Amino acid sequence: MKSILQPIFTRYWNPYVVLLIAGILSALYFTLTSTVWAVTGEFTRLGGDLLLLFGVDISGWQYFDMVHLQGTTWNRPDGWIVWGMFAGALIMVLLSNSFKIRLPKQKRRYVQGLFGGIIAGFGARLALGCNLAAFFTGVPQFSFHSWIFIVATGIGTFFGAKLTKTRWWKGKPSLTRGGGNPSPVKKRIIQPYIGGAIAVLYIGLIVYFFATGQKFLGLGALFGLAFGILIERGQICFTSAFRDLFLVGRSVMAKAIIIGMAVSSILTISVISLFDLTPITQIAALSTFVGGVLFGLGIVMASGCETGMMYRLMEGQLLFLPVFVGNIIGATFLAYAWDHLRVYTVLVKSGTKVNLIDSIGPVGAISVTLAMLAGLYALTVYGEKRYHRKLIAKKGMNVHAS
Repeated sequence: MKSILQPIFTRYWNPYVVLLIAGILSALYFTLTSTVWAVTGEFTRLGGDLLLLFGVDISGWQYFDMVHLQGTTWNRPDGWIVWGMFAGALIMVLLSNSFKIRLPKQKRRYVQGLFGGIIAGFGARLALGCNLAAFFTGVPQFSFHSWIFIVATGIGTFFGAKLTKTRWWKGKPSLTRGGGNPSPVKKRIIQPYIGGAIAVLYIGLIVYFFATGQKFLGLGALFGLAFGILIERGQICFTSAFRDLFLVGRSVMAKAIIIGMAVSSILTISVISLFDLTPITQIAALSTFVGGVLFGLGIVMASGCETGMMYRLMEGQLLFLPVFVGNIIGATFLAYAWDHLRVYTVLVKSGTKVNLIDSIGPVGAISVTLAMLAGLYALTVYGEKRYHRKLIAKKGMNVHAS
């Protein structure tokens, strides 16, 4: 039994397998709820809840009407997707005995994380989706805005990677004295017991939701738990998928995400055709591009996208607390700017909702989507090989010069 459980909790899972499962689950979640796996919409609602708590009148804010600010985060399925992801990630961290409070070496990282989170949160909601709703679950919904967002996020990530390589961003290197005493060996492992207790309580909550007829809360809590487990065990971060390709020529995460989207697209078109479901389509406009660029820039500044932020925070990395706060601030500020600063009029109003199924039919939609994903995969492989060719050439020049 120990030999079976040990790889589950002591080793990270293959990202290809994790994102394949995530793609299947996201299609299943859409089948059961007619909505998609997403998080930043709930971040916006959390911001609205906090404004109401402090007595701010948001009744005239059009954005909150659009995203349906109703009830509280505890009685919204999207709320339980978010809290379920936190819970699932925390449970797996504790079961693997890997929770540890970690502080960044430079205090400036807290400020960078906060502002990165604000920019990413603002950009995500401006584009009406983040790395999930406008990317991983947006493409399988055949919403054209997702492809604009992907290109824009790549551009923003590229410039973000350039920014984080500057000395101004890095600051002075912090040196630590070596030769310290080794850390004492833990004689008693408590974390897995705590993780197990939280898992039992959380599963009990899910059972309670279903037993009391709160089906959609139960589904949100259940799928949130599953997604949280997957992102933590697979270390799924969309930031690293883009950033690592630019910085170190690593493409594993990017290729795994593309494969996951391809599988999800095939399953989603099947359930749309079988059950006559309506795909989720968002506005394709200048706001999609601008929001994608800001999102890509912000997630690199913050060192993590929404999924990366969630599991890293549950691992005890305190840097990602201001990133989380920043995401909520940025998303909420967008809700204010939507009409008060004329963001909708300037960037969104001229756009339109474009769904590939409506435009070219189901067969055309899945064919074009898979072709574009194949092109994206080929481009990723090309970028990886190009980086390594440049690296080899640089090493050859250095050897020749010496």
